[in-house]
Parts: sequence; structure tokens; C-alpha cells
Amino acid sequence: MRAPRGGGLYDPVMTVPSADLELAALFPRASREAWQKLVLGVLRKSGAAGEQAVPADAETLLSTATYDGFAIRPLYTAADAGPVDTGLPGHAPFVRGRRAEGANVAGWDVRALHTHPDAKATAEAIVADLEGGATSIWLRLAPPSAESGTGLSAEALPDVLRDVYLDLAPVVLDTGGDAVTTTAAADVLLALAGARGVAPSALTGTLGADPLGFAARTGIGGDQLTAHLDEAARLAGRIAAGYPGIRTFVVDATPYHDAGASDAQELGASLAAGVAYLRALTGPRDESAGLDVAGALAQLEFRYAATADQFATIAKLRAARLLWARVAEVCGAAEADRAQRQHAVTSSAMMTRRDPYVNLLRTTIAAFGAAVGGADAVTVLPFDDRLGLPDDLSRRLARNIQALLHDESSLARVIDPAGGSWYVESLTAELAEAAWAFFTEIERAGGLAAALASGLIAERIDAIWARRRQDLAVRKAPLTGVSEFPNAAEAPLKRTPAPAVALTGGLPVRHYDEDYEALRARSDAHLAATGARPVAFLATIGSLATFTPRATFAANLFGAGGLETPTAGPGDDPAAIAAAFTASGAKIACLCSSDKVYAASAAPVAAALKAAGATHVWLAGKPGDRADSDAAAGIDGYLFTGGDAVDVLRTALEKAEVA
Repeated sequence: MRAPRGGGLYDPVMTVPSADLELAALFPRASREAWQKLVLGVLRKSGAAGEQAVPADAETLLSTATYDGFAIRPLYTAADAGPVDTGLPGHAPFVRGRRAEGANVAGWDVRALHTHPDAKATAEAIVADLEGGATSIWLRLAPPSAESGTGLSAEALPDVLRDVYLDLAPVVLDTGGDAVTTTAAADVLLALAGARGVAPSALTGTLGADPLGFAARTGIGGDQLTAHLDEAARLAGRIAAGYPGIRTFVVDATPYHDAGASDAQELGASLAAGVAYLRALTGPRDESAGLDVAGALAQLEFRYAATADQFATIAKLRAARLLWARVAEVCGAAEADRAQRQHAVTSSAMMTRRDPYVNLLRTTIAAFGAAVGGADAVTVLPFDDRLGLPDDLSRRLARNIQALLHDESSLARVIDPAGGSWYVESLTAELAEAAWAFFTEIERAGGLAAALASGLIAERIDAIWARRRQDLAVRKAPLTGVSEFPNAAEAPLKRTPAPAVALTGGLPVRHYDEDYEALRARSDAHLAATGARPVAFLATIGSLATFTPRATFAANLFGAGGLETPTAGPGDDPAAIAAAFTASGAKIACLCSSDKVYAASAAPVAAALKAAGATHVWLAGKPGDRADSDAAAGIDGYLFTGGDAVDVLRTALEKAEVA
């Protein structure tokens, strides 16, 4: 049975099973209302729902708001599958993938990124990657004016690619979008292929021109940006005329993601950039490359960030294809030309400097999402990417993540694994609607160039970043190894510093761990200056069983700022606890016990700690009705789930550090 539903980008339909499964027919039919009633009972017992709540409130109470204005609900059924006709794999609107066969035949493209400034070292690493399972090479180049050692130069390409069969391994160039550098590098690459006798039709890859991405990174605009657009369009005209397997433009959405954008903002900005490039490529010949719509579409590749939110990544890639197919349709493209070619790279913003091995988990989940979402090419950043240039081990692990997903997990054997998931289909549709709204806002502002120049893009992204940053601060968005389960005693990994990034002046580059990293850096500086880390004394009161839960919580929180947390041990004598505080050398303390013990012991212990010289005393737990009496006893603040951990840690370091 197919039931039409209105609204959205298309006139979509929804497929509903025509009959119950035989096994399911043996059991009473489950209804949404019955589920809501049962869940509400549990929520009432936990105190999350009051007696006035009705069954329908259960879903609202368990829903999670996204940064894009819609909610992630706890239950999805066929009625929530989304208002978009997803079509068939390999057919418009390409929600289910660009190719009808999915990744079954050749798999996805395993794309290895290389940033080492030394040509010889890069050449050796490329060979290791290709022999280890990589299928294409992504080279980050420095502009011609860059100083030696700040990145690979275009002139070094013959040495870098000396052992690469250019007719077998696609080469992707990355100049940060700089069209002038792109043209210079393209000339060297094409001349190298010609000298080796490689037929133009056998060359594949992407040259990396992205003038609007360059503007997002550097803040250029006006005549400068126009010159870059003109340069890139001229190059695209040359490439389209003689190199059918090469794309000139990359629509890189990662500058927006790295600045803190939401998924819908990342998608909306990429659509606006893609439309701007179509205009530049299809206008009158004296103003553009003079290509037809099909030729212009063939010159574009899109790059998106894949994060450890696997379902968001899956939905983002599916929504991107849906949206771009709609743009191409409006431009008059034939169905076969509307498919978006996608390159997914694991998010740099989510990578952490502390406990970097956890990045292996983050990138594995992100790569899984990218593969299930249908990306044509996937790049997994090495786990030590934030620390400098990766070593051989980290590069091998990055390759092997994809090998495990492709070969061991057999992801390539299933066409559109997420297809038919009511949750994924709904998430795809809602994300597409939010992205389309942001895209149209950009277009109303005059296009992406104008929106960047006016500050609209930065303003919208900053608003999302402020919300995300607060979620990170209160640990609603936890970072394992950083804000949760930190190890202040961990020996840092040492890596050769990466080339300095010369692109500045545009959107900021942000990382989810940056506030915690700043706090840990203060702890490191204190360690270097004094030989010891700052100390937060845990005034444990009562028995081991009584204080352990909150002491563990407090130690975890203080550890996120790099503070040591010696404890008083079992006991409730204020004088003994104060003596242990003095012996620890601490200047700050936190009471840790149960609410019942606090009622009798919090005030005398806090007073004893203040008398012993404590400059700040917290209590692990919510203030409740004790706030006034606690303040009178010398308790200055509280540690509890949902509290601002970053604010607490800043205060702790200020009070604990030796002046």
C-alpha cells in the first residue's frame, strides 16, 4: 500500500507493509499508544514525569533537540518514515546512492591524505598507502609563495608521484581552494602525465579549485574572489575539453564544519557554493567556461565531514544527494547527470589531542557512517592528526579501519544498508528541509560570496557553536579521554610538527576539545614550573561505600582540568580531614559523600577546611534546600551532572595554582 504525503522538496510517498509477518501474527499487535503508556510508567517511577503527564508526553520527554531545529525522537514507525520518495539506488533523487550496484563491485574509494612537506618522505608514504589498500591519493599543497618546509610545492609533484601509475590511481590536489595554485599544480600534473605517455582519457582525479572555500578560509572577496572564480572557470574549460575523468572543482564543506556549523548549515553552504560554480561554468563563454549543464555538473566533487554521530553522518550524505539532485533538476539536467559525487573525510573538529588513541574509535564510527551513507570516497584521518605529522603506524591504522569495514564487516556487500530505516529516512528528510532553508537564506542574501562578505555565514555558525560549546562545557556532549575519563598522568605522544596552515582571516577553525585543552595546558605549565600538578583535595566523609560514587564523579571532573585528586579516606572527623587536606598541599577541596551524611557533617567539615586554609570548597551534589546553610558554613559551589564543568575547572585552576 502506498500512501501519498504532501510537502517538502518533492511530492513523496511512503511504503507500508501490506501484511503482518506470520511470526508477528502470533503475538498481540503492539501500538504506539501502548508503548507510550508503558514508557510513561517508567518515567514516573524515575521522577522524570509527573502524575499530570499523559502517555503522549513520553516521546517528548525522551526527545533530543538537534542544532538544526528538529528533534530526535525515541520511537520511529512507518508513519515517521519521512515525506521524501527515496527512489531506487542509482536513480533520482539518489538518496539511496549514486550507483545502482552500490559499493558491491569496486567498493568505495579509499583516499589517503598526505601533508608531509618533504617530497621523498611523501613518495614513500604514498607507496605504502597504495600497497596497503588505498585506492587514491590526496595531496595537500602549499601556495607558490610559501616558504620552504611549509608544505609540498607543485614543482615537487614529479618526485612525489614518481612511483604512482597515474592511469590507475586517481590523484586529488588540495590547495585550500586557491585557484592560482590549483592551475599551477594542474599544469605540472598534466605535463607529468603527458611525459609518461598517459592518455588524457585515462587520467582521473580532482584538481581542487574551490574559490568560495578559499574565501571562507581567508576572508577574501570582491575583485580578488572574482579573479579566483575566473581562473578556476578557465581551467575547468580546458579540463572539460580534454580530460573527461578529471574534475576541476571541489565544493569543500569542511571549512564550515570546522568553524562549528551544524549539519544543515554545512549542507546549505555546499549547495550555495555548488550553485555559484554552476553559474560560473555555464554563463556566456566570454564570462565563464561556456559549458552546458551536464559538463558543468561533471566538473564538481563535494567534500563533507563525517563525525562520530553515525546516524547524522548517514543522513547528511543521503540528504546531500537529494538536495543536489533537486538543484540539478531545476537547472535542466538529465537524470543521469544529477548524481552528486561525494568525498567524506573524518571530522578534524572532533579529534582530540589528549588520549589520542580514542580517535581511533571516533574515526571508525565516522567511516562507518560515511560508508553506509554512500560516500564515493572516504578519508580516515590518522588518530594522531592533531599532534603533528602522522607516523607509519597511525597511517596504517587509518587504512586498516577502512579495510575492516569493507572486507571484514562486509559493508560493501549491502546496497544502501540504511535504506528503509524509519529513523534514517525521517532524519534524512528533516535534515534536507533544514538545509534547504539555510540554502535559500544564503541565496536571498545574494549568494555565498555575499553571505560570507556580510558576515551572515559567520553569524549563523557562531550561534550554533555557542550552543555546541555550552553542551561540551556541561558534558551533555561528552569527550571520552578529555571531559570524561581523563588521565592527567598520561605521557603525551610526540610527533613532528605539521606544516603551518597559512590560510587565515576567514572562518575560525575550532575543535570540540579546545576549552578543555586550554585547561589541561595550564596544568601542564604548572607541572613544568613547579614539578607537580595543581591539586584538588577530595574531603571524603563516611564509609567507602558512602562516598565512592561522588568521589569518583568529582575526581573525573577535576581530572578533565589536569588536577590531581588526593582523598581523605574513610572517616568523619573534621579535624582529621583538615589535617589530610594540609598534608596534601592543596588549596581547594570538595566534600564527597551522601546527602544523609552531608546533613550532619558537611558544615563542620567545610568549616575545618576553611580554617586549614582552603580558598574554595565545593560539595559534590546538587544544592537542593541546603544552599543558604551551606553558604554560611563556607561551601562555595557544587559539582553535579549537568553543571558547567569548564567554569568549575577554570575556578579550580585559578584557586589551586601557586601565584
